[in-house]
Amino acid sequence: MGKKFETIAVRTRIKQTPEKENSSPLFLTSGFTFDNAEHMRAAFTDEVEANIYSRFSNPSVKEFEDKMALLEGTDAAYATATGMAAVFASFMAFLKAGDHVVSARAIFGSTHTLITKYLPKWGIEHSYFPAEGWSASPRESLRTGGDGSNLHGIEKLIRKNTKMIFVETPSNPGLEIFDLESIGKIAKRHKLIYHVDNCFATPYLQQPVKYGADIITHSATKFIDGQGRVLGGAVCGKKELIKEIYLFCRNTGPALSPFHAWILSKSLETLAVRMDRHCDNALKLAEHLSKHNEIGTVNYPFLASHPQYKTAKKQMKAGGGVITFTIKSSPKDESRKADGYERAKKFMDALDMISLSANLGDTRTIATHPASSTHSKLSEAEKKAAGITPGLIRVSVGLEHIDDIIDDIEIALKSSKK
Repeated sequence: MGKKFETIAVRTRIKQTPEKENSSPLFLTSGFTFDNAEHMRAAFTDEVEANIYSRFSNPSVKEFEDKMALLEGTDAAYATATGMAAVFASFMAFLKAGDHVVSARAIFGSTHTLITKYLPKWGIEHSYFPAEGWSASPRESLRTGGDGSNLHGIEKLIRKNTKMIFVETPSNPGLEIFDLESIGKIAKRHKLIYHVDNCFATPYLQQPVKYGADIITHSATKFIDGQGRVLGGAVCGKKELIKEIYLFCRNTGPALSPFHAWILSKSLETLAVRMDRHCDNALKLAEHLSKHNEIGTVNYPFLASHPQYKTAKKQMKAGGGVITFTIKSSPKDESRKADGYERAKKFMDALDMISLSANLGDTRTIATHPASSTHSKLSEAEKKAAGITPGLIRVSVGLEHIDDIIDDIEIALKSSKK
């Protein structure tokens, strides 16, 4: 019987050195030496497995990659300098001019910019689902299909030149939940690369490979690090696909720092216990706010009111560490037609303990106003389609005591009403 998730995260490590250290050492070196000229030649022709240069490979980075592959249940993994480097490499290693990508509309702002602004420069086209005209937002469109099952629209977008389906679930910041199994079947039927961004869930809460995903990307900067210290990314998947990503990154340079890899590998040792607390706190906060008379809507995958609640329960162990909500407009907001922006701004300014940051997945609770920060580059129509309203607040729920988190939010709500 195989080892459990927590044990794999703690015990997976590179080979112990002659020093017999209990904790893996940090290999902070740019290059490596060879026994002789023949050994060096063989290493460069891939006849022998050897470290050459830390842009190519490094023992500290390899330990992190090995852990990520095991935890995601994939053949292999490759680590990158950031999460966006992982997403970009996962597109560019497989797409060329004339190709087409089908993507969920509800995705991170930088990923949206990559798909809509930069991929077209290389002649790569895209289509978003749900398609324009189906609904005012993907959330509403999915609701009409009955808990996120209205995904047949994807197949209508597939062309002869389509090469990949991309989805982010839960999405940032709307927390859309897409049915991984249903999309996986579509991708397999059309022989497409199935690419899933699993950043919000982490491999502890969700393993897309079980539903047919070929490539799984992560911003390790978030919950995988978990303490707001370092940047990093990872791509997990089939061995032959990861090899293509490795070759692309080896030649273009988005390598993960050995120091950051060492930190991230250590972070994985506590991922399970941290995510348990994040999820417990987030659910309690979501339940509290859902009953609050000053709150408009609350969005959290494991709230029964979430449109894709059943899908979330099917494919996720818990609801994750992020919630979103809107605050009811005050009478003083008439100048902005009560769109919620003014009160949201006052609420953010009134927070005391909770940090204002664009990051998430930290031990510290963080509040973000997506419309004016992480997704500010989107047009008003694009924000509306992604469910990003002027009054939307995203909270990455930390590891503080839940009573203190709720107290800070309550005080800010009262202050913002004045």
